[in-house]
Amino acid sequence: MVIKIEDLVKVYTTGAISLTALKGVNLEVMEGEFVAIMGSSGSGKSTLMNIIGCLDRATSGKFFLEGRDVDEYDDDGLAEIRNRKIGFVFQSYNLLPKMDAIKNVELPLFYSKISAEERDMRAKEALKKVGLEDRMYHKPPEMSGGQKQRVAIARALVNNPSLLLADEPTGNLDTASGDEIMGIFQKLNDEGVTIVMVTHEPEIAACTKRNIIFRDGNIVSDEPVRNRIIIGGQK
Repeated sequence: MVIKIEDLVKVYTTGAISLTALKGVNLEVMEGEFVAIMGSSGSGKSTLMNIIGCLDRATSGKFFLEGRDVDEYDDDGLAEIRNRKIGFVFQSYNLLPKMDAIKNVELPLFYSKISAEERDMRAKEALKKVGLEDRMYHKPPEMSGGQKQRVAIARALVNNPSLLLADEPTGNLDTASGDEIMGIFQKLNDEGVTIVMVTHEPEIAACTKRNIIFRDGNIVSDEPVRNRIIIGGQK
């Protein structure tokens, strides 16, 4: 099991005002799953993703990542988890514009004690996985939105993480580029990568295997995807 969440509560307090973003959420994600998390703005989905990504801590409840209680880690331990166990893909790509693709992909490896030769090799392998062998020495301003997102996915994969978290990964893309990205995610999932993705687009969620819907800090629906869309194949 990659994720186990028990009675998770998150309260944000500003002065005398308190907002409960998560209200006792329970959730399990098994290795190899492909999950879409959906819900309107303020439903709690982004708060949950921040906690799963070890970017924030819950107010109460438990979050286990690969069987270990995340509360046991100090800030340095959480930083190491974010670097080694979790790959992040964001809507805005978060690439450094003055670095070429291969250097952007290598960035997470600079925190590891590995040689420059191995960093180069692993970055090239990750770019090959997303079909960008011919663009690895191009900089982000020289790329399309879909190509930038593929670089971001390669960067997320370069440390061989246990979990890939994607926050609206197709939000800035046209339909064709979005389909291309979802095809890559499906291929990675077929190879065993566990993926949890936030999206507000039903057609994107239909490309995953399980849809979880949040409303007002609670899970109101958790169902396997029926009539799943397979990119490049049949529904």
